[in-house]
Amino acid sequence: MSSRTLPVQAKELFQYLFEQASLGIAVEDMEGTLLLANPALCSMLGYREDELCGMSCSQFASPEDSQDDWALFQKLCSGAIDQYSLEKRYLRKDGTPLWGRLNVSLLKATDGGSTLVFAFVEDITDRKRTEETIKRSESNYHLFVSQSSEGIFCQELDRPIPVGLPEDEQIQRILHESHLGECNEALARMYGISPSDFVGKRLTETVDAKDPVNIELTRDYIRGGYRAVDRESHEVDSQGNPRVFLNSMFGIIENGMLLRTWGIQRDITARRQAEQAHVRAEQALRESEERFRLAAQSGKMYAYEWDVASDAVIRSAEHVNVLGFSDPAKQLTRQQLLASIHQEDRAMFVTSVEQLTPQNPAMQISYRVLRPDGSVIWVEKSARGFFDQQGKLLRMIGMVVDITERKQADKALASLSRRLIAAQEQERTRIGRELHDDIGQRIALLAVELQQLHQDTPNLPEIRNRIGALRRQTSEIAVDIQSLSHELHSAKLQYLGLGAAMRAFCQEFGAQRKVKVDFSTQYLPSPLSPDICLCLFRVLQESLHNAAKHSGAPHIEVRLWGMSDEIHLTVSDSGLGFDSEVAKASPGLGLVSMEERLKLVGGELSIESKPQRGTRVHARVPRNSETDSMPVAG
Repeated sequence: MSSRTLPVQAKELFQYLFEQASLGIAVEDMEGTLLLANPALCSMLGYREDELCGMSCSQFASPEDSQDDWALFQKLCSGAIDQYSLEKRYLRKDGTPLWGRLNVSLLKATDGGSTLVFAFVEDITDRKRTEETIKRSESNYHLFVSQSSEGIFCQELDRPIPVGLPEDEQIQRILHESHLGECNEALARMYGISPSDFVGKRLTETVDAKDPVNIELTRDYIRGGYRAVDRESHEVDSQGNPRVFLNSMFGIIENGMLLRTWGIQRDITARRQAEQAHVRAEQALRESEERFRLAAQSGKMYAYEWDVASDAVIRSAEHVNVLGFSDPAKQLTRQQLLASIHQEDRAMFVTSVEQLTPQNPAMQISYRVLRPDGSVIWVEKSARGFFDQQGKLLRMIGMVVDITERKQADKALASLSRRLIAAQEQERTRIGRELHDDIGQRIALLAVELQQLHQDTPNLPEIRNRIGALRRQTSEIAVDIQSLSHELHSAKLQYLGLGAAMRAFCQEFGAQRKVKVDFSTQYLPSPLSPDICLCLFRVLQESLHNAAKHSGAPHIEVRLWGMSDEIHLTVSDSGLGFDSEVAKASPGLGLVSMEERLKLVGGELSIESKPQRGTRVHARVPRNSETDSMPVAG
């Protein structure tokens, strides 16, 4: 290269810049042969300067990009363009590929010398790797969303909502200023519509903004710090059919503004229909009891009197229809009739009479009777004893009612309740395990990849900020999924026992809801049956949710203790309190569900609460209960 026209100082400056530049610089002739290569280019390609000089550019360029580069080079040399740039792949001397951004221009000689080509190469390999990793992470995220069996959605707001606005104003804005920004196939199927047609629809197109259930869901979401777990919404599908969904949601908040809401949704319409069928079955049971009373008056009950001294029992004529005796005139003694009582009920039958006293002269018991034809019936005896002055039993009078139909109805209802609760627990287990074992692990893997990417990313502020935001959102999603998984299915209950599982749940619940939950346990026997453990654990969950939602108390006390024959659980707060009878009559199934669960293990539920006086929920379960229990599935 001739530089005689340059002053000596300019020549030295050019030489210094050429050698010290961080970009690779090459000087080529019009045939693409390297004449000069600076140290940065030599280091980038792994060649010595004497090796590079004399080489053609195509010798260290990737074949896939050489054709495009050569076409532009020809245009440059012909004068069609003054300069060009492109991103292309190179091969180092050791065969390692790298990416470079190439800028090429002509230096035309002014003294009659040869025209030269100047090429500047910037190593962009790290940037290309970062872009590829981001694409792969985004692809994994979209794959997770699209293949999830649960409905996943993102509700965008027309304009951000300040979190400091009054609660009622936030509720109205969330319901009326939201539209669907993103959803997966599973969610769209729940509404009978394609994702492309669903995205963009207003929230009010599927949700009745005036429905109290939807308003309370939104209120709980706001009060829960823009978090909600397993909360119902009443909606309609694309055909206008009513649907019931169970939602778990969390809001994205930046600078005190609610921007959007992400959520997971399950269709529980069929389950709610089953519960309504359960309610109808209970109504049918009550109607059956009324019909039974009418039937008893028509001949399925009889009166009797027992003289203790003679052991003679006198019965009204209707006893023939109840007991199935063929000779209504034949009167048997109590001792003779004792043989017709079912063997398993005889001891209870005898003991019930022995326990009568002048202070407690009334009794009511149910027992089985063997009829002469071999059939077994259930009867209920209501009686009163009469005593002399010394407290000796003289006689008894009472009524005996055939309650076989009622017992059969009770058994059918208990079976229905058992199957319903078992189905709920199995569904909780399936979803909890899927969230933990599949979705949770995939989210965790995504978070790890984003963390690694954040650490490996070169100093590109825009990309680092974007990755940091993605990593924070992914971590928040993972925490919420883990919390939801533990609430649906407690592995600690299965492997660590009731006390440890309750203690862990109280700690997690208190941290999540920002309330203080004190848990204590003592004299807890081990082992406990799995169905008792699961029953008490679900009662604890429901009680804590009710206390956090309704009481307004900052402190909740939980006690679990054992006695020789019973296990006790109490959940107490000093909050707003409520009228328990009114609460049981409300549409919610929380208290009813707790009572049903306890009933299946022979337990009882009592609630002490008054407005402004706090609430105490007390569950007790017999240890030796022989009540049929549901299968353990939680």
